[in-house]
Amino acid sequence: MTTGAVSPRRADTRRNHERILTAAAKSLAGSGEISFNAIAKQAGVGVGTVYRHFPAPEALILAVYQRELRHLVDVVPPLLEQYSPQQAFQIWVTDHLTHYMMTKRGLARALGATRSSHGELPANAHEAMAGAVAMLLEANVEAGTVRADLDPETVLRGLGGLFYLDPNGDWQGPTARLIDLLWRGMRTGEGHPGS
Repeated sequence: MTTGAVSPRRADTRRNHERILTAAAKSLAGSGEISFNAIAKQAGVGVGTVYRHFPAPEALILAVYQRELRHLVDVVPPLLEQYSPQQAFQIWVTDHLTHYMMTKRGLARALGATRSSHGELPANAHEAMAGAVAMLLEANVEAGTVRADLDPETVLRGLGGLFYLDPNGDWQGPTARLIDLLWRGMRTGEGHPGS
């Protein structure tokens, strides 16, 4: 084996792992159910492959939870590099936090069962989300689009309404209205969604 090269088998394993997590996240966001057969079919892999990666449903549920949370935090710096702070906040809420909240709703029951049997759920989920909000607020304060006295915890509580969106219904409209409402309360006076 040559050094520095990723073997095709390892690359295939990583792709399968990612496909399984993506399929499981969609399943949990929609039905809130974990079916290894359905996830394997959606991921385009055999059910044995799912079991090799995740020997028990609890392991898959925890992996989805950790992946969704990690993505929610890791996406903030690239958004701030690519967009204005105001746009980055709006895109983060609409395209990332909303997806996480809808997935989390399906995860809630499954996480409750996992917590009782494993007790090793990441305790830093709230802190991680508050940190992401703080980064976005700081960039907006520097840009002069939001008030400097905003508390990330309060903004995060305001965004908590996203948890109640129906992933199978019109979630885009309610999300846009919630962002508009929050932004009106956060802005310095000049900033406004779409302006």
